[in-house]
Amino acid sequence: MRIVLVGPPGAGKGTQAALLAERLAVPHISTGDLFRANISQGTPLGKQVRSILDEGGLVPDEITVAMAADRMAQPDAEDGFLLDGFPRNIGQAKALDGLLAEGGHKIDAVLDLEVPEEEVVRRIAGRRTCRKDSSHTFHLEYRKPRVEGVCDVCGGELYQREDDREETVRKRLAIYHAETEPIIDYYREQGLVSTIPALAPVPEVTRRALEALPHRG
Repeated sequence: MRIVLVGPPGAGKGTQAALLAERLAVPHISTGDLFRANISQGTPLGKQVRSILDEGGLVPDEITVAMAADRMAQPDAEDGFLLDGFPRNIGQAKALDGLLAEGGHKIDAVLDLEVPEEEVVRRIAGRRTCRKDSSHTFHLEYRKPRVEGVCDVCGGELYQREDDREETVRKRLAIYHAETEPIIDYYREQGLVSTIPALAPVPEVTRRALEALPHRG
């Protein structure tokens, strides 16, 4: 099964993508992971991406599509995959359709994780990260540290990352609405979209997503 997972920043796409991919026994393909892997491995595409990012530019669609195409061509993705962060706009969605059509395939389902905008802001802007170890994260409402401003795990200082600040989150949401949200209508016209209310515990959102997939329930 070939699935696209979409939703605004803070909707829980990464968490749900990993859980769904495991349940469906297909690889979770994240564009963020692809960028990091290609850069760390020094691939030709990775070198292009590093150069662009170092200059503060945006990675062109053709490079993103090329990385995704290479990953989807790997043997473990032969029977399907779950895409997270790709396609990010209409151009990438059309390119993906073309790539799959060449192999006689198509997208089977698009899962749209729906979270109210103010909840997205609350989720992201409330995050606090440990300066000593960025994998240690807390939240002002949902996962408070025992001592304010101090990491429970290692005692490091907790701080708010620049990209977690409210004004930055709202800019990210504006970009999502302008660039990524239109792909939902693009896929809806093909009868592929299921909207998943994602303001619920993680296991419940996973259950809803699985039930929304074709031939499941």
